Amino acid sequence: MDFSGKWEIYAQENHEEFLQKMEVPQMLVKMMKDVKPVTVIEQNGDDFTIKIQTSLRNVTNSFTVGRESEMTSMDGRKFQCTPSLEDGKLVITTEKFTNMREIIGEDMIETISAGSTVMTRRSRRV
Repeated sequence: MDFSGKWEIYAQENHEEFLQKMEVPQMLVKMMKDVKPVTVIEQNGDDFTIKIQTSLRNVTNSFTVGRESEMTSMDGRKFQCTPSLEDGKLVITTEKFTNMREIIGEDMIETISAGSTVMTRRSRRV
């Protein structure tokens, strides 16, 4: 599965609840309420660079599938993870959350879960 491209979010569910579960400061939760990030993914085999761009902040994470990596969240926190590809899905699991991206038709579906709280984002290539 090739995730490469520029992806624009057109729908997201449970955004606020997820950020609160992740203990993002309330002021930042309110600021991010209507922000729709643009995600730029560069994939070369198992090597990925994912750039998330918003009007508030830009974050870039580079990693290789199967190798432990340090990444930065949108609120600036650092975390360790070992990304994997499972059945065509890009999966990043940390101590606090799991982020899974998959391409279905023309859409990239991103499902991020922390315990029983799940946020879903739907994006299209632009």
